[in-house]
Amino acid sequence: MLLSQSARSVSALLTRWRFFASLSSLPLPLSNSLSAAASALAETVWIVPLQDHPWYDHVRLKRVFVTDGTRHQVVLVDVRKLLACADRDNTDYVLKPVAEWHSGKVRGIREFLDPDNPRIPQMPYVTISTRRAPGLLGWFGLEREGVVAFRNGQHRARYLADAGARWFPVEVHEREAAVLRECCGAADDARTAVRVVAPSGNSDI
Repeated sequence: MLLSQSARSVSALLTRWRFFASLSSLPLPLSNSLSAAASALAETVWIVPLQDHPWYDHVRLKRVFVTDGTRHQVVLVDVRKLLACADRDNTDYVLKPVAEWHSGKVRGIREFLDPDNPRIPQMPYVTISTRRAPGLLGWFGLEREGVVAFRNGQHRARYLADAGARWFPVEVHEREAAVLRECCGAADDARTAVRVVAPSGNSDI
């Protein structure tokens, strides 16, 4: 009698285990999928004003890396300093001024950045390193200069500069964030010009 009860207990446990194991292979409920879609839409947006652009007076930018643990940071940069560092890049991927682009490229970037578009463009993604600066102080190791390379977004960065943006956000790996702020960081008053709209809809500078 005891053996029979033990056998039934083991059988019941195996049945429960098979039931719960089968649940792990089922697709996620629709409510979870909708929650994921909603969270993707509810992203922080940076509103960057343009001072010299007849088509629209601002652009919206969002982060490249939005999941937790990406180890990337957003840094508000001075456009002139950033592009000066980018012009020091000794690779072949340094773009000409916007005035030298063909009209189709200019129109395409302008339409891509248009704030009326439902899709929000990503901010530029950069890396930065330092090297010995030219001149006597550089030779003695007393002065270094930043060198920026674009991983993504060089066209939009140079277009924004041409359109009169003074500052905008870029994303960089956390280990390079301090160097980027030192070499290209925006002035304090940039935070009153570039608005940061949190998912709640509130301004979050």
